[in-house]
Amino acid sequence: MELLLRLCLALILVGASSALNNCTCATNKWTVCAQGGSGNCTCTLVGSNHKVNCSTLTSKCLLMQAEMVLLKEKHFWGHPWELLDNDGIYNPDCEDSGMFKARQCNHTNTCWCVNTAGVRRTEKGDKSLNCGEVVRTSWIYIELKHKKRPSTFSGSDIANALKHVLESRYQLRSKYIAAIKYNFPFIQIRLNQKQKSRCDVDIADVAYYFEKDIKNNSIFHSNSTLPVSVNGHALDVEELQIYYVDEKPPVFCMRQLLPDVSTMLTVVTLTAGCGIAGLLILRWLRTRKCKKTEMTEMDEIRAPSLQLS
Repeated sequence: MELLLRLCLALILVGASSALNNCTCATNKWTVCAQGGSGNCTCTLVGSNHKVNCSTLTSKCLLMQAEMVLLKEKHFWGHPWELLDNDGIYNPDCEDSGMFKARQCNHTNTCWCVNTAGVRRTEKGDKSLNCGEVVRTSWIYIELKHKKRPSTFSGSDIANALKHVLESRYQLRSKYIAAIKYNFPFIQIRLNQKQKSRCDVDIADVAYYFEKDIKNNSIFHSNSTLPVSVNGHALDVEELQIYYVDEKPPVFCMRQLLPDVSTMLTVVTLTAGCGIAGLLILRWLRTRKCKKTEMTEMDEIRAPSLQLS
């Protein structure tokens, strides 16, 4: 708790100092900025000495590191954030360039391999796990659902509004926007980036900034809400899903699926057994009914002959 208080005090002091000298990082509020004697503003990531380029988006890996510093002393359901074993919530290891390292591990030395978006793509193991090179996430699908409204938007108007936001707010080049489709009230954004230059923002970083904006936790220093307006009407999003597609398929063995497969096979076996048993019972009942019918008919034939005799 003392560490958290010190950190909060430092941020408050830095924030006050930044307000006086107008030294802030427009694209990342999780930074500590200071103005040098020459008037240059230098910003470093919260909790580290990693310098941040405030003219573009910060990488998702570095952003997750900053979030973990800010949340380190907070508790979630009675457990520290640093102890959570969740694929989407962890303190990542980053390269100097800001990219995710191929192998990620938690405090219990449990490790797994990730893609360039930091999403787990293998089973978990120990520190002997070999991940090789990090696999690139080449496609990202963002699915949105907007709130109910009296009428539908025009598909072209939706596409133009979101395309403008992606290009201006997140600095994403139009060639990486594969498609924007609208089927009231659902919107799907498809981003495709098999390769990128050093000057291009990564689609994984764009998706992370976009997700934070939608959830009203903007990473931008202004902390403004996502400015999406379609013909003067705000696009109020109530649901968001993000899917990542890698250049290579994920690697998971069947061991995790065995209990479900065994259960399924048992159900199928029992169902088949009950079906066969039912057919045998029906066949036996039909045979018995036929025999009873034959005996009745024979009795009816015999009765007149007995009377005649």
